Amino acid sequence: MDAKTPIHADEMIENRTFAEIAIGESASISRKLTADDIALFAAVSGDLNPAHLDPNYAARDLFHHVIAHGMWSGSLISAVLGTKLPGPGTIYLRQDMRFLRPVAIGDVITASVAVREKSGRDHLVLDCHCINQNGEEVLAGTAEVKAPLEKVSVPRLELPEIRLTRHGRFRDLVTRAAIGAALRTAIVYPCDALSIEAAFEASEAGLITPLLIGPRDKIEAAAAEAAIDIAAMTVIPASGPREAAETACLMVREGKADILMKGALHTDELMHAVVDPAHGMQTARRISHVYMMDVPGHDRPLLITDAAINIAPTLEEKRDIVQNAIDLAHSMEIASPKVAILSAVETINPKLRSTLDAAALCKMTDRGQITGAEVDGPLAFDNAVDVDAAREKHIVSTVAGRADILVVPDLEAGNMLAKQLTFLAGADAAGVVLGARVPIILTSRADSARTRIASAAVAALLARRQAPSR
Repeated sequence: MDAKTPIHADEMIENRTFAEIAIGESASISRKLTADDIALFAAVSGDLNPAHLDPNYAARDLFHHVIAHGMWSGSLISAVLGTKLPGPGTIYLRQDMRFLRPVAIGDVITASVAVREKSGRDHLVLDCHCINQNGEEVLAGTAEVKAPLEKVSVPRLELPEIRLTRHGRFRDLVTRAAIGAALRTAIVYPCDALSIEAAFEASEAGLITPLLIGPRDKIEAAAAEAAIDIAAMTVIPASGPREAAETACLMVREGKADILMKGALHTDELMHAVVDPAHGMQTARRISHVYMMDVPGHDRPLLITDAAINIAPTLEEKRDIVQNAIDLAHSMEIASPKVAILSAVETINPKLRSTLDAAALCKMTDRGQITGAEVDGPLAFDNAVDVDAAREKHIVSTVAGRADILVVPDLEAGNMLAKQLTFLAGADAAGVVLGARVPIILTSRADSARTRIASAAVAALLARRQAPSR
């Protein structure tokens, strides 16, 4: 707002001076309690008491539930005092509050104050009450303040926009994947601390049984660096990265491993062994990579493909890329995933190959060459993930604005999209390679522990789904 923009009365906060205030005068505000309110309260205060954040805990311990959420109600009293009565310039001296009944997420609380006493030059005592939407009193007490002596009228400040980052989807994914026996996972050349940590974390989560393939001395040195005891883990000797990758592929072919996980070797070294026909790892499908993105604020996980394996896929290869992603979505219990074939525009343009490929992939779906999903394209990113953006473009589609799977034109586009979501939107990205005889986990130094475990969970779910067909 610049100096020439007029400020309206409803954009100002004006106080009531001690001289203006009359006994019995009152003011109030109402607000609905949300899960974000509780999370922010805990984050700002540093109080991680489960009474604030765990509804199951609160249900077991009603007293703590009253205190935790009652404190939020008490903060509403402070808001009334600071913005309405007396308003700006008020100095809080003392409070005496009683928390009378629980406040649940979804409750609408009306906080009110009324002047009981005036004394001295600026002293006020106010009765304070919080009432829920059912008319039940949840808080009662008194507050003592110093009221302002001078009239103040200030612009209402615009609060900063706050985005809470949660990754509950990954936690749910890991919980679901941990049901059942841990899967035998060949860790290829785990000769650095990160590789050992990734194997240990996934094992501790109940997802995998690690099979460490590489030089024993280097593996033990990496374990010592990571301060992890690997005595209970199986170590399979291999002289170097190439032999470790070939040994892992042999174990898969012989039915001794259910998943592959990349260790401290280059992705190219591992994938060279995987795609070598002599090792028997390939299927009739093109191998491709999928990122499962947990994007804060978005209402569903996003599967992005292919951002790591196929540089400039042909139409035939894109068909396999799409089908691989659909199969992964099914393993994650997305029964009928919505697939958006991305381009820069949402109309067919003969000069833009990605739009032609999108149209062909849609027709392939109509003809049963792609199954198990709704497929639409070309769609631009905005109208693939945002219903309002799709409506603005007058796109009539069951996929537009609701996509579960985003199929990018090429590796460059996919890689940039995934990294933009990670570094600008705070997304977590769990990755897995599909289309081989078993899922392959490609770890990265940039991955958090949460991401590494989630990648193992995705691979475990897919491996269990594929097991009968191998």
